[in-house]
Amino acid sequence: MEKGHSIRKGISDEKVIVIDFGGQYNQLVARRVRECNVYCEIYSYKTDIEQIRAMAPKGIILTGGPNSCYGENAPTCTKELFELGIPVLGLCYGAQVMMYVLGGNVEKAPVREYGKTQVHVDKTSPLFADVEETTICWMSHFDYISRMATGFRVTAHTADCPVAAAEYPDKKLYAIQFHPEVLHTVDGMKMIHNFVRGVCGCAGTWRMDSFVEESVKRIRERVGDGKVLLALSGGVDSSVAAGLLSRAIGKQLTCVFVDHGLLRKNEGDEVEAVFGSNGDFDLNFIRVNAQERYYDKLAGVTDPESKRKIIGEEFIRVFEEEAKKIGAVDFLAQGTIYPDVVESGLGGESAVIKSHHNVGGLPDYVDFKEIIEPLRDLFKDEVRKAGLELGIPEKLVFRQPFPGPGLGIRIIGEVTAEKVRIVQDADAIYREEIAKAGLDRSIGQYFAALTNMRSVGVMGDERTYDYAVALRAVNTVDFMTAESAEVPFDVLQVVMGRIINEVRGVNRVFYDLTSKPPGTIEFE
Repeated sequence: MEKGHSIRKGISDEKVIVIDFGGQYNQLVARRVRECNVYCEIYSYKTDIEQIRAMAPKGIILTGGPNSCYGENAPTCTKELFELGIPVLGLCYGAQVMMYVLGGNVEKAPVREYGKTQVHVDKTSPLFADVEETTICWMSHFDYISRMATGFRVTAHTADCPVAAAEYPDKKLYAIQFHPEVLHTVDGMKMIHNFVRGVCGCAGTWRMDSFVEESVKRIRERVGDGKVLLALSGGVDSSVAAGLLSRAIGKQLTCVFVDHGLLRKNEGDEVEAVFGSNGDFDLNFIRVNAQERYYDKLAGVTDPESKRKIIGEEFIRVFEEEAKKIGAVDFLAQGTIYPDVVESGLGGESAVIKSHHNVGGLPDYVDFKEIIEPLRDLFKDEVRKAGLELGIPEKLVFRQPFPGPGLGIRIIGEVTAEKVRIVQDADAIYREEIAKAGLDRSIGQYFAALTNMRSVGVMGDERTYDYAVALRAVNTVDFMTAESAEVPFDVLQVVMGRIINEVRGVNRVFYDLTSKPPGTIEFE
């Protein structure tokens, strides 16, 4: 069985690569390059120099990292990297590595710089075209470049950092001590655009319409007259994968949608309306209504991890049963996206964040020859753009992030059909009012959860003893950290009033202010 891979070959004529030294912003750097309409991939600093040469990238960006480049066993690169004739941009640790490898000096800084910092730039540098002469940048470093390598000149400085940026234009080498990729750096996107489009000479042909067109062509070439099976969750990734495969191979694709009864209100019907027989996509759609089966398996189970395992294992069982009815297929399709690959330790050098089910362990319960992952090269925002390009309704494309175990981990304690109804109704009201207030695109993630707490209340002239619903809203870039979102109090008041009046079994509504860490985004 062949491991999963993308339809990458030939997908873009120009590419910039990011060399990862373990920095937390590696994905963000690549995303910023792609925002310049230039294709970008992340590779470990251990990548062989001949492999890099063979890729013939238009530019190379070195990321930040937590080490000191002069330390023992510190991540580094060879001098050859800077002699390929390819423009190189070093960011933070990447800038220090560049200087150190080329004969400069890096040492512990007398003053550590962290946070928003005023930087004075030399506007004659191609990196700083259209950048304000004094601008705000995000600094995060203990070490500093105390002596530049031969041939470099200073192009930016701060009150405490004499070499905030430097360049060797004849060799197309550029070093920046701060982080232009983060939003805190006011003119950061201009700087990255100046490097990618200006210094590297990229034309900017990486666009979703061309991605869809090229992917459809290559899927057809690879699949031929074969059969493809896809587990469709109704989430953004699997939905866009289904849309892309449908356009490429039509009825050669079979999508199995397992409705475990733990979806948000009406979501099962919405998924079927889009991909079912009355929808706009040419594919075979199988819906399995397994709600009661799941409720029976979850009866009496209160431990969060046990619930996760039961829900995951039961999905495999249901999917396996349907796959056996279909018979042998040539390809098993998955909605793997680029962050899944990077976070599973297969893309860069950063610590493994999670073992993603798509890339961490391929299923062995379906008779198939190969894995096909048509979205493996895309970030989430690019997946959404591809979805719109494919004609998938905005409601699905901009669907709120939803955990694999669904409402099973948004219900504290035992999961029952009654509790599912309560949280579905409360969550639907919350999402409706957030949308009415025009906040649905400005808040990262928001949902209602059902606590296991019951308390005394009064409704009308009667005493009640009902559940408390908790509302959650967070803003996050990477989902590794998150801050509670400031939902206007008047919106929360409307949501509270509607939930208590319209959702049977609820008499209290809480708003969760906890950040991550110490909390998690989900409740279990």
